[in-house]
Amino acid sequence: MAKKTSGQTKGAAARARRAKRRRRKIILVCVELFVLCGALLWIWTNAKMDKINTDKNFQAKDVENEELTKETRDVLGEYTTIALFGLDNRDANSYSSGNTDVIMLARIDKDTKEVRLVSVYRDTFLKMADLDNPGAYSKANAAYAVGGAEQAVRMLNTNLDLDIKEYVSFDFDAVAEAVDILGGVEIEVTDEECVHLNNYCIETSEVTGKSYDPLPGGGTYNLNGVQAVSYGRIRYTAGDDFKRTERQRLVVNKMVEKALKSNVGTINDLIDAVFPKIKTSLGKSELIAMAMDAFNYKLGESQGFPSELRNEVVSISYQQSDADCVIPKDLASNVKQLHDFLYGTTGYNVTDSVQGISDEIVYRTGVTAEGSE
Repeated sequence: MAKKTSGQTKGAAARARRAKRRRRKIILVCVELFVLCGALLWIWTNAKMDKINTDKNFQAKDVENEELTKETRDVLGEYTTIALFGLDNRDANSYSSGNTDVIMLARIDKDTKEVRLVSVYRDTFLKMADLDNPGAYSKANAAYAVGGAEQAVRMLNTNLDLDIKEYVSFDFDAVAEAVDILGGVEIEVTDEECVHLNNYCIETSEVTGKSYDPLPGGGTYNLNGVQAVSYGRIRYTAGDDFKRTERQRLVVNKMVEKALKSNVGTINDLIDAVFPKIKTSLGKSELIAMAMDAFNYKLGESQGFPSELRNEVVSISYQQSDADCVIPKDLASNVKQLHDFLYGTTGYNVTDSVQGISDEIVYRTGVTAEGSE
């Protein structure tokens, strides 16, 4: 075998050096492109978050639940829990007060990204303010009307042994707009639901300024924004408000499913149209972090609260009237079940505060865990 000459050896070495330099340049260009894309994504996301109406007056310290033990705080700290309030307001972009047509808890597992939803029935008889206030007990949906988002979050923390520090409020128009941009949501509607849906569509259309076509009868339809909102408002069928909250969670599930399958253009349109129509305590950094994880989220199980209940007519002191309410059987038992469902804390012991509220509700209504009077 012929030996390589000195010139051949030097040539091979030179080629190797040139190839190495090319690889370095390619790697450097790739890194620069990656950094540039990351910077552009951050700028784009940052700009989108500016569209959200941030509640700068909301302070976590004002809704803090001081009754919770360190052990409970540690467990709750492993998750992100956000209160969602759907306002029954007829004026667009009015988020300072109003009854809450929708009260949901969105619990996000920080590790698995699983999201669980719990609907708190709007007519649930709970404590609104301090226990020494004779008018402190009312329907859950009145809390927002009494003191805005701060009072509504404090009501949830106080009655449910939670440590919620963030909220998102929205109205009919925000949901209708989102559904339309996503191209509608496919939902099966019964004949009975169809009648009420068409009736609700009249008002929903007037409030949102959006059009709709009345449904001819029961069947599976791709509901537009007005129809989907109206479907979620139905309460005059078997199941009353319990079935109503199921419909609301179904609409949310369908919206999330479509959003996760949407292209970048649709998501961009969704952000531009809907973000200005919500109000939240979440800061820009939290919103950006959640946005970056958006496509990793997955919807898990959902349920209503209270899970054990009874309907009763109860005297509402500050209204000086009687009202149909959902009575927990009893509150302490339901709160234990809620913590098990959301946080996996079997055998949870409620705080003295929740036990006191539970006893007061039993005293006022006669409804116990066994349902006896």
